[in-house]
Amino acid sequence: MLIHTTLYPKIHCTHKVNSSVSESTTPKDVPFHSQMQNELKKRVKDPLCSSNKFCFCCTRRHFMAALGAAALLPIHPSHASDVSSPVNPMAMLNRLHPPRPDWYEEFYATAMNTSMKCYEAEIEAYKSELFANLRGQAKQILEIGIGTGPNLKYYASEGGTSVYGVDPNRKMEKYAQAAAETAGLPAANFKFLHAVSESLPLRDASVDAVIGTLVLCSVSDVNLTLQEVRRVLKPGGIYLFVEHVAAADGTALRFVQGLLDPLQQAVADGCHLTRKTGKNISEAGFSNVDSRQVVLSTASLINPHVIGIARN
Repeated sequence: MLIHTTLYPKIHCTHKVNSSVSESTTPKDVPFHSQMQNELKKRVKDPLCSSNKFCFCCTRRHFMAALGAAALLPIHPSHASDVSSPVNPMAMLNRLHPPRPDWYEEFYATAMNTSMKCYEAEIEAYKSELFANLRGQAKQILEIGIGTGPNLKYYASEGGTSVYGVDPNRKMEKYAQAAAETAGLPAANFKFLHAVSESLPLRDASVDAVIGTLVLCSVSDVNLTLQEVRRVLKPGGIYLFVEHVAAADGTALRFVQGLLDPLQQAVADGCHLTRKTGKNISEAGFSNVDSRQVVLSTASLINPHVIGIARN
């Protein structure tokens, strides 16, 4: 079913932060030998460095995967209030996104790289306007659910920009790296991090901006992801988002979304059709949220979209 493009009235939501995000206690870390400690001292200002200690409580395969994501990638506990015990990003990755067969991960990455061209063409004007807010405002940028990197062309070419791209599908990395290169981002300024958005392997208040497009539909915990976004953002930092949300209650589209939601989750790597993500964002504790809804003809069932900016 095709739905012609319609622009809904702009929605302004302003929310004051009354309390900070609660933090869990940091567990004792396993000390590294002196060479590792010396290397850490050189990297203490890197957003990937969350403390002066490391903890690799994982198997050899997980250890190698962590090193492959970023050199000396540290493991830090989640700061979300609803986590009963400290966890590290690799543990959270394996719990929320257990390893899939290589053929499935590759198939999904290839499909995302080739099947979204019509969608990206229609949404280009909206993204161009949204990402213009990054110019001159953000040098350290995190993109959650970076996928194959379709957004990099909008913001990665500005001089001095460093980008951290998080995705639970390792097979997305080669496509994202190619997109970064095409966008003019130096290889040294781009790091692909194999992780889930519910436990970001970056230290507190380490990035100027967080970007997320079509990602909150498929995370396991929307509110925990938004808490992590706020944690890694610097004070006054911005979160730019483009998400599809449930259609209005009582509409034919909403009825169809409800029927097909279980199938969508099964075939689209956990994507939900009926989430009210805009409400989650507006209630996440950002100092203000400015968003609007649009409907895209190429998006079919994943309509409407909520597009906006939230400030930490």
